[in-house]
Formats: sequence, C-alpha cells, structure tokens
Amino acid sequence: MISSCECDIFPPNDSLYGKEVRKDIIKELRVNRRIRAKEVRLIGETGEQLGILPLERALQIADEHNLDLVEVAPASVPPVCRLLDYGKYRYEQTKKERKARKGQKIGLLKEIRVRPRVNEHDLKTKIRIAKKLLEDGDKVRFFVVFRGREITHPELGLRALQKAADDLRSVAALDGSPSLVGRVMSLVLTPILARQTKETEVKEEV
Repeated sequence: MISSCECDIFPPNDSLYGKEVRKDIIKELRVNRRIRAKEVRLIGETGEQLGILPLERALQIADEHNLDLVEVAPASVPPVCRLLDYGKYRYEQTKKERKARKGQKIGLLKEIRVRPRVNEHDLKTKIRIAKKLLEDGDKVRFFVVFRGREITHPELGLRALQKAADDLRSVAALDGSPSLVGRVMSLVLTPILARQTKETEVKEEV
C-alpha cells in the first residue's frame, strides 16, 4: 500500500523490486525408484567408490544396508548416486538452512520523495526517516519529481540529494551516482553494514 502521509515514503512495487521471499536451499533429489538411469556410479555411505553398477544392483545394495539410493549428480554420465539416510539428510539440511537464516535480515528498497524546492526543515525530517531505514538494513532511494518549468532547474534537486547523501554518510554509501531520467532525479543509498557484509563475502569467495 502506498503511504499518503506527508513524509512521502513509498514501498517498492513488487514487480520491480521483488517481494521478500524465502526460497528453500534444499533441492529435491531423485531417490530410489524415482531414479531413471539404467546404471549409476555408486558412492558408499562413508564416501567410498563402489563403481558403476546397474540401477537394480545399486537399489539392492541400498536395501541391504537399510539406506536410500540418492541421485546426487544427475548431470554426470552415468549419474552419481550415494547411499544415505535421505530423511536424516533432509533434516540436517533444514537445520543448516535455519541456522544460516537466524538473525538474517533481508533488506528492502524504500523510497522517499523530495520536492525540488524542499525547505530545510522538511529535508531534515526526511533524512531522519532515511537514517532509521538505513540503520534497519534497508536501501533508500531518494527521488525528486520535477513539474512544469521546474525541470529547467535540475540543480535544485541535485542540491537536495547531495545534502541527504552528505548527512547520511555515516550510515550509508552511494549506490551509483545521481541520475536524471525524464523528470525524475534519483539517488540510491546502501547501508554501510550491508555493503561491508557483501564485500566480506566476496573476499571469502576469492
């Protein structure tokens, strides 16, 4: 719902920015009789290689060990299957997923409109609101809509956006430069904490 309050904060359109959606990291795997290959490369419960076997023989071995035959690499030729307790595997994966999400906040993009000739008091009020959103982990997009002949003075909007960016530099970093598209000038600010976390993740992957 779009807020009609004077502060002009707009939640993002779901079709543009996406809803806060949780997706399970546990992918469905083919198990036992759902496996369609005629032969498989079999890996034992402790990781030992048992060779390439007909599917029926692999199923027989799984039954003898009271385990499931799980297709873990369907794209391989032949597909790779492993002997394991599938119910226990899914339980362990669910625990890992919940642990990874514990305390995690998914930041959203919030929008704040500023008028080209905004007075200092109103601008400070919106900056305070933006600071709270940024501290909560959300991105903030300030935007200025020029009406009529206001478009001939884009420096007014740029001045307001720069003021907001300067006042919020302790909690936010610029996500690109101010941009003017049509009659709308905008600037996106990213929480510093969120950016630092992302940079740390990238460094760990390198």
